[in-house]
Amino acid sequence: MRPKPHQPFNSKLLLLPLLVVFFLLFVLKSNLSTVKDIQETPNAASLPSHSVNTPNCSPSCNKIPVSLSQTLIHYSTSTITPQQTLKEISVSARVLEKKSPCNFLVFGLGHDSLMWSALNHGGRTVFLEEDEAWMEQIRRRFPTVESYHVRYDSKVKEAENLMEVGRGEECTAVGDPRYSICQLALKGLPSVVYETEWDLIMVDAPTGYYQDAPGRMSAIYTAGMMSRNRESGETHVFVHDVNREVEDTFSKAFLCECFMKKQEGRLRHFTIPSFKHHPHLLHGPFCPPPPPPS
Repeated sequence: MRPKPHQPFNSKLLLLPLLVVFFLLFVLKSNLSTVKDIQETPNAASLPSHSVNTPNCSPSCNKIPVSLSQTLIHYSTSTITPQQTLKEISVSARVLEKKSPCNFLVFGLGHDSLMWSALNHGGRTVFLEEDEAWMEQIRRRFPTVESYHVRYDSKVKEAENLMEVGRGEECTAVGDPRYSICQLALKGLPSVVYETEWDLIMVDAPTGYYQDAPGRMSAIYTAGMMSRNRESGETHVFVHDVNREVEDTFSKAFLCECFMKKQEGRLRHFTIPSFKHHPHLLHGPFCPPPPPPS
């Protein structure tokens, strides 16, 4: 989630148009809503312009929220921009455009966190971060960002063994991860993580680029299990850095290739249905077979 140093000019040029587009869409939507309300007000045409009031609207209702203005100012003045490319960000942003306001869970707290919160304006965006000092630093700068510290017990060098473990019955049975006996399940997350049905989950952490790093094995597995275990609907799960072996193999194994909607660069997008809502999935194989070619 926290990018390596790179040339700020190109990244900034890529990110700013995206933020400006979403800002304009937000303002346009607000203005259209205001016009509609005015048109539907009885005898609005006969009232002086200063007398027309929209229902439940304060004099400041057309102002952009503080969270959005803070985000625009931050990215306009910062030389550090998100690690994901514009094309990668656009995949998640398109889903957020349709789903927000919604529940959005992000593994990782980075330079893109304000952006994700702003794109899900009005919804709940929660970040899980392994580096407690970094999390506290972000909290001081941006107190509106909701984040929680998480500890991971796994290591990248254990990935091959954990893949074998994940094929066992204790890991393929669908259920609440906090009560699972599967070694891959994350059981010590904040209660809000288990008690919320997430519409989107982004796995962009923990650290996974060296052998003694925690790796994303458990995060990917747990994201998949929470998606399966929801009461109804579907969950959009995004995994970043799929150019690496762990992210590649674990996302295919535990989010299932048959549920993959798109890959853009290093980002993979899965749409996982509720297995509880589809009994044939609940009692079938962990990953259903791909549909026959049309």
